[in-house]
Amino acid sequence: MDWTAYLPMLWKGATVTMTITLAAIAVGAALAFFFGILRVEGGAILSGIALCYTEVFRGTSLFVQLFWFYYALPLVGLSFEPVTTGILVLAAHVGGYGAEIVRGALSSVSPQQLEAARALNFNRFQTLYRISLPQAIVEMMPAFGNLAIETLKLSSLVSLISIADLTFAAQSIRNLTLDSTSIYSITLVCYFAMSLILMIAIKGIERFVRRGDVMPRPGQS
Repeated sequence: MDWTAYLPMLWKGATVTMTITLAAIAVGAALAFFFGILRVEGGAILSGIALCYTEVFRGTSLFVQLFWFYYALPLVGLSFEPVTTGILVLAAHVGGYGAEIVRGALSSVSPQQLEAARALNFNRFQTLYRISLPQAIVEMMPAFGNLAIETLKLSSLVSLISIADLTFAAQSIRNLTLDSTSIYSITLVCYFAMSLILMIAIKGIERFVRRGDVMPRPGQS
């Protein structure tokens, strides 16, 4: 069997998978920082709202979330394209887990440093930006790296709402050829290759962050 005839279909599916994954990671990271910071600095009400968000998206199945957003929201007048739905749901999932990573990293900053910031008349924003975040970002990078890889793997679920990603393409080819072993072996290699590329990129970002180029270190202007 000439598998080269199906390579364009697999390539297109892999492109969709990487696009959805990268978009979900970007939006999810923003949500993670927003709700994670609220958990620590938001006061009782805002912290409670952030807690509800994280518990809902960590405590429910991504499979169910996808179907709920795709089929239930149109009943109340909100509908999105399948790709948009996939990105939003994956991003919310990433944000829920990422918010706990951010909260834990911020909470690990030494209380003595926070007291020193108050002694220097730093306001809450200055303390967060100049003291807490520069240290917390370094601590949270390995966990965010694992979460990014997990997001790539979970992105295969978007095929369930008719998105033509890599898994959807593999299933379509399998239905045409009835050769499960070969097509899923190729798909396995494709996912591993994408994971490897993503891991290399994450390691580069982590080295960049550890050099202190993203945010000023404590004591820097």
